[in-house]
Amino acid sequence: MPEKFYQNAYLTQLDTRVLRHDEAGLVLEDTIFYPLGGGQPGDTGTVSDAAGTVFEITDTRRDRMSREIVHLSAPDAPRFAPGTPVTLTLDWTRRYRHMRLHTALHLLSCVIRAGVTGGNLTAESARLDFDLGDEWVLDRDQIEQALNRLIIDDYPVSVEMTSGTVLAAQPELIKTMSVQPPLDLPEIRLIRIEGTDLQPCGGTHVAHTGEIGRVVVKKIENKGSRNKRVVIALAD
Repeated sequence: MPEKFYQNAYLTQLDTRVLRHDEAGLVLEDTIFYPLGGGQPGDTGTVSDAAGTVFEITDTRRDRMSREIVHLSAPDAPRFAPGTPVTLTLDWTRRYRHMRLHTALHLLSCVIRAGVTGGNLTAESARLDFDLGDEWVLDRDQIEQALNRLIIDDYPVSVEMTSGTVLAAQPELIKTMSVQPPLDLPEIRLIRIEGTDLQPCGGTHVAHTGEIGRVVVKKIENKGSRNKRVVIALAD
């Protein structure tokens, strides 16, 4: 079953059960916590049981071998026995900022139509690196204005699924030059911003671009002979 953050990015609490809890971390039957990946940080929050035991989840990762989602905590946190019913509570304020900034990065890739060589985001800011020659001059004010126009237009954001075979036949949808989506998979997740953008992405996003709110372009930097980095942040 797909993880619940893929089904509904707005879920903030989930009742589930423990599969395993050891020195590697906490693995649950299901989760609403997004694991580190695609430039988006892993979620944080709390986990609790019926007896009142509560501790913080400090990070969330996906195990490279098993593909299980592992919830990390402090080394001295108590451990739950397999089968224990627990409640996950997401740090929603932090996650929602990730969602707003992640969708804003997709819009930024529409404002600057060039290959993307890297990207990252936190709750405070986000950036994309673009493959641009010396002939490109990026105007900070123009980028900011164009980005905020797309946000104000409040386009719907939705999830679609495609296959690696179909995506391979549409290379124009793949904007990232540094990391290619796994085209060998039978299903690949796409994020569509209605009438504006469609690209592969496994991250969490808002439902409408208007939810992002006003953004500012914090800085534009040269990163090598061709790469230019554009850093944005939420205005609030």
